Amino acid sequence: MVNGIGLWREFQSVEPRWLKILPLKVSRRDGGLREEVTVDNESKRKRKVAEIFQALNSSPVDVAALRRMAISEGGLLTDEIRCKVWPKLLNVSTDELAPKPGPELRENNKDYQQVLLDVQRSLRRFPRGMPDAEREVLQEELIDSILEVLKKNPQLHYYQGYHDIVVTFLLVVGERMATALVEKLSTHHLRDFMDPTMDNTKHILNYLMPIIERVNPEVHDFMQRADVGTIFALSWLITWFGHVLSDFRHVVRLYDFFLACHPLMPIYFAAVIVLYRGHEVLESECDMAAVHHLLSQIPQDLPYETLISRAGDLFVQFPPSELSREVAQKESTAVSTFKDFELVSAQQRPDAVLRRRFREQLRQEPRTSTIAAITGTRRLIKLAVMGLTVALGAAAYAVVNSALEWAPKFELQLFP
Repeated sequence: MVNGIGLWREFQSVEPRWLKILPLKVSRRDGGLREEVTVDNESKRKRKVAEIFQALNSSPVDVAALRRMAISEGGLLTDEIRCKVWPKLLNVSTDELAPKPGPELRENNKDYQQVLLDVQRSLRRFPRGMPDAEREVLQEELIDSILEVLKKNPQLHYYQGYHDIVVTFLLVVGERMATALVEKLSTHHLRDFMDPTMDNTKHILNYLMPIIERVNPEVHDFMQRADVGTIFALSWLITWFGHVLSDFRHVVRLYDFFLACHPLMPIYFAAVIVLYRGHEVLESECDMAAVHHLLSQIPQDLPYETLISRAGDLFVQFPPSELSREVAQKESTAVSTFKDFELVSAQQRPDAVLRRRFREQLRQEPRTSTIAAITGTRRLIKLAVMGLTVALGAAAYAVVNSALEWAPKFELQLFP
């Protein structure tokens, strides 16, 4: 039986592009500089790997550090590391994974035919050049993983695009681990998409325009006049961009980021993409069809690390609690359950250690924040904590901010 672990590594490089160490062919004039940059990248990579394994080997596991590593530049670096860290980010035990179900899983299953059709159409999600026989085995595993999660959780409803998320986990961690991780993800981060109706999905999409309006009112007003709505971002959101990005390295980089953050972070990332393309939007015809077509065709050469950092900035500056007044709908299931999810994760590490880390960071020299000035005592506290992520970028602070926004009891522990 072919396992998803290692298959992707066989056909694709797992190293982020910015970390690849290429042979040096330089002149004497600039050779020193290039070699210094190369050595620095390799040094950063080794240091990050060491920090990740130090966090993994801590007792208890330092989940907060793993989240910072997943968010910071380059993410978790390799699929081997993701196999170890993703379960920790989702608080899933890997000691006793459930055995593979038998053929009865597919018998009289109401979702089987739709899942089968979607998986058969998912050829582009598998590594280019993979032998048909190996791909077909993985597709069978993909079907079983999806059906198993749905059977164990009858409150969940399958949606088209769900398979794009599951296949990402399958290719990185293998079938049994993927099933366990996707089950936890489906009952938390993806919960809103798996309701019998799209009401909660629409609720999340409704965050998009308020974010855009606060950053670039001109783009917001143009889109409003074009009456384009937010449906162009639906496939981005419900597949965590897995359906629209062709480079698997970019997909898993985003998954590192999203798994370490608040459930609404994907909608902030969607807003950042629109804002990044703001000049294209303004230069297009102010017509629903034209703007929808433009935004639906997502570029494949986006500056992902820059956009990830910017999404974190926006999350800090315009947290969901402020935007929810404009959204004017009930709180989403994923957001409401994230309070408990965060607290459970936080309890894997002693509070005293967290407090010590904050104090050490706050004693450091003040640094200028890239986020616009914001009034209010609570906001000043948040900006002070930004010192925690000086080397990581503002996006890493979104992890801390999500705990502050959605778990007030945890806030008291961080700032006694």
